[in-house]
Formats: sequence, C-alpha cells, structure tokens
Amino acid sequence: MRIATYNVEWFNSLFDDKGALLEDGKWSSRYNVTRNDQITALGIVFTALDADAIMVIEAPDQNGRRATVPALENFAKRFGLRARRAVMGFENDTQQEIALLYDPDAMRARHDPVSAPTGLRGAEVPDVAPRFDGAFHIDLDIDATEDVVAFSKPPLELAIDTTSGVQLRMIGAHLKSKAPHGARNDDEVMQISIANRRKQLAQAIWLRRRVVGHLQAGEPVIVLGDLNDGPGLDEYENLFGRSSIEIVMGDGDGPALFDPHARLALASRTGAAPTSARFYIDQTKSYLQAMLDYIMVSPDLAARAPVWRIWHPFDDPRCWAVPELRDALIMASDHFPVTLDIDL
Repeated sequence: MRIATYNVEWFNSLFDDKGALLEDGKWSSRYNVTRNDQITALGIVFTALDADAIMVIEAPDQNGRRATVPALENFAKRFGLRARRAVMGFENDTQQEIALLYDPDAMRARHDPVSAPTGLRGAEVPDVAPRFDGAFHIDLDIDATEDVVAFSKPPLELAIDTTSGVQLRMIGAHLKSKAPHGARNDDEVMQISIANRRKQLAQAIWLRRRVVGHLQAGEPVIVLGDLNDGPGLDEYENLFGRSSIEIVMGDGDGPALFDPHARLALASRTGAAPTSARFYIDQTKSYLQAMLDYIMVSPDLAARAPVWRIWHPFDDPRCWAVPELRDALIMASDHFPVTLDIDL
C-alpha cells in the first residue's frame, strides 16, 4: 500500500465555487504559471504517485460557498485516479484545508476526533489533549500563567480500516509559524516571531499528546503532512531547545514515531540533509530548499519494513529520468510529494 503526503500550493485557486476545475489559460496563483499548466502538472504527479491514500495539505477551501470534498473528487475523476474518494475534518478559515484522497477499494477512512467537543475554552485539565477544533491550555513561557492555544488549521484525525483488515489511526497536520505580519520595526518582528514560534511548539505538544493517547491504546499511528519546522529554519530555534519535529516524534514521553528523513535532518544540522520543498527568495534571487514534509509511523508500523521516498525532481534519480514528471513536479507546487510504501 502506498500512502502519500503532498502540499499543493494554491490548490484552491484551480476550482470555481462549484468545485469544477478552471482549465483555462489564466494565471494561477503560482508565479508565472497558468491554471491549465498547473492542473495538467498536478494530474501527471498524482497519476505517477498512484497512491492508495494522499494527505492533501492546502486542499481546496471549505466555506459557505465552496466545498473541499466535491472539488477533490472532481479532480480525481478528471484524471482517473484510484484515490477518488475524499474526506476532511474540521474546516478552517485560511483557504488551506487538510483532506485525504483515498482508494475506497483499498480502505475506508472516516473523520474520528474521538473525544467530546470542548469549544474554544478548551480542556483545562492538565495533560488532557482536547479535540483539534477546541483549545489547549499550556504554560508556554513558565510564568505560572496558562496560555490558551487554538489551531488555525486543525489537524485531520482519521480512523482507517484497510480491506485486508488492518486498523490504524492517521493524523494529517499542517503546523506553521506565521510570518510577523503587522510588525513596524525590528523589535516587533522579533517579538511577534517568537510568539508565533511558541504557539507552533504548543500545537506540536498538543498533537504529540493525542499521538501518545493512541499509542497507549495500542493503536498503530501515522502522522503526516507539512510540519514546517526543523533544524536551522529560523534564528529563534535555539531559544526553545527543540523543534516541532522532535516534539511530535517523541523525546521520552512514550514510544517514538519514526521517519528516516526527520532523523537525517536532525542528525545533519551542519551537513547535507534531505529536502521536500523549494522556495524562490526574491531578496537573494535564489532558491531555498528545506525538509518540511514528513510521514511518521509508530514502532509497530516501522517494524513492517516500510520504504519512504521524496519525489524531488533533482534529488530522486527516478524522477529526474522522466522529463515529463520532473517538469510537472516543478510546475505543480513548491513542495514535492513524500510517499510511504508499506505492507498493510
């Protein structure tokens, strides 16, 4: 079985309000890319992946006018994908939903947040991890005052039943430390940046506590998506001692999740490391590469000898060898898919 995570930049801009693809020559929201070109490129990439399940990060918007599931299912139908059924969880207000496209012949997937809703007050009981649409109480700065944290992009928590009889938990996540919008000077940039990173780490702690709950219940777990954090990504990393990656994977609070790319990134703070995203930096007129996209698995799944792959057009020889796929990966998004092949 192949499981993938893929952050599709500005996927929402490729659909109209009825969820139909806008296959025309107008510009997409990606720089210097038309909607038709991006849609065609995405069709090539998704077809090449041929995955049983794809966690789509930055999926089409869900609001009073638009619906994520029909849009994704229309996309899957347009390109004849096996992963043709879609499911999402709690909607957000960022136009970047989290949703799963999956093959209904290979598995059943349902949104399953388990616990009762807590509302935006959240759970005030220590060590309790509320549903992702609620709020989380934690003292972020050791000032004996609880902070209340909420997700702008609530993770998607799924119960998966494969047709072979395997049951597991899957959590799609998009953790992101926001840019210092509204800052008027360098001091405010630093203040806002630190506050945003503290919030991201709190979200990682919240996510980790949910993972620990599933592990303690003996449930196999996969956490996948864009965690947007890791060694060397910003100058505030050393203030906090650890990254979101380390928190979610686990550092002594129960069994650790495993992802070989995360381990390499953490072990290679000053050397070569894998990358899954490529961004153009206008100030330097050059590209920045980073490892942002992960598929982390619980020890019982790691024991099944899974194989990970980053579909990087320049780093993966199989992608480089197929010019149509190589070009499509560059055209489709600023992130590249990550896949996990595992016997389930």
